[in-house]
Amino acid sequence: MPIQARLMRREVLPFVLYLGLLVGATALADTLLHLFSLAWLGRWLGIPGVLLILASFGYSLRKRKLISSGQPARLLRWHEALAWLGSLLVLVHAGIHFNAILGWLAVGAMLVNVGSGLTGKFLLDRARHRLEAARQHMRQQGLSAEELEDRTYWDSLTFDAVRKWRVIHFPITLAFGVLALAHILAVFLFWGWQ
Repeated sequence: MPIQARLMRREVLPFVLYLGLLVGATALADTLLHLFSLAWLGRWLGIPGVLLILASFGYSLRKRKLISSGQPARLLRWHEALAWLGSLLVLVHAGIHFNAILGWLAVGAMLVNVGSGLTGKFLLDRARHRLEAARQHMRQQGLSAEELEDRTYWDSLTFDAVRKWRVIHFPITLAFGVLALAHILAVFLFWGWQ
């Protein structure tokens, strides 16, 4: 199979499918809520959505050694699933109602954050697989450990650089968190609590 086809199938298509599934599931949920006259329920879906997103931070806390329980690989899978599901609920909550700029800024930041997370996930996986494939190929050629290290030096540096994408992902997450918190505070301050 040509490398372009493999790249498209392994890297680009899953990324697009994850985002497409999020958009499609949001549209379906919103349509069903309107179809069954339950659109009012969407107003409340932001709360469990935010709670799921907050629960997804268990992985980040473990990664930074702020908590010691949990296996990082399992927590990463939970992080991805909970953040995706939480984002889905927040998107349904946002709907297509353009009446609060702060809420839409938070949703925009959340979507950029989801895109950043997926980019990191696929870039990191791709870099890891390519580096390991190169090492395996060189091992089969009978290279010593020292020669292997010399030949994969630049690839290893590149992989380390890709692993640092979190340096970009973290400020995006922080921006989303600040905007979401400001939106939540605005709701508490200005919502008519009858």
